[in-house]
Amino acid sequence: MNTALTLEERAYNYETMQHIHEVARLLHMVCKELMDRADVHDATKLEEPELSGFMNAKPLAGMTYGSKEFEEQKKGLKEALDHHYAKNSHHPEHYKDGLNDMTLIDLVELFVDWKSSSIRHSDGNLLKSIDINSNRFNMSPQLTRIFQNTALLFDRI
Repeated sequence: MNTALTLEERAYNYETMQHIHEVARLLHMVCKELMDRADVHDATKLEEPELSGFMNAKPLAGMTYGSKEFEEQKKGLKEALDHHYAKNSHHPEHYKDGLNDMTLIDLVELFVDWKSSSIRHSDGNLLKSIDINSNRFNMSPQLTRIFQNTALLFDRI
């Protein structure tokens, strides 16, 4: 059996290998950006005006996300939250046009932030948070579905 590749097969393999390596390079760039963000996620909460704002408030984690009590407590955190949103691009409030101005990297960090927050709440539920935020941020049905699919994936891994 002759296993020597033809010139055409070698050319095809070379093009395919180039593509595979380029995709890997770009995925590594995305991973690096996410790792860099992981190292500084919400670090502004450890600085003023966020530090004292959040320290002096009743912890949001002890409340039901989206409840009347939760929303009332957020009103008292306006200065801290305004600063937080201004400094952290993974929040839709960071941008003039909300979700529409975000990058895919911002969305990944946002999704993971929502997942982590749902774990902090005693009655937290990521799918419920997605539903609430879908309305809050006027998410498209397609993006909402992608977030729901990802939430279900997180439950399996």
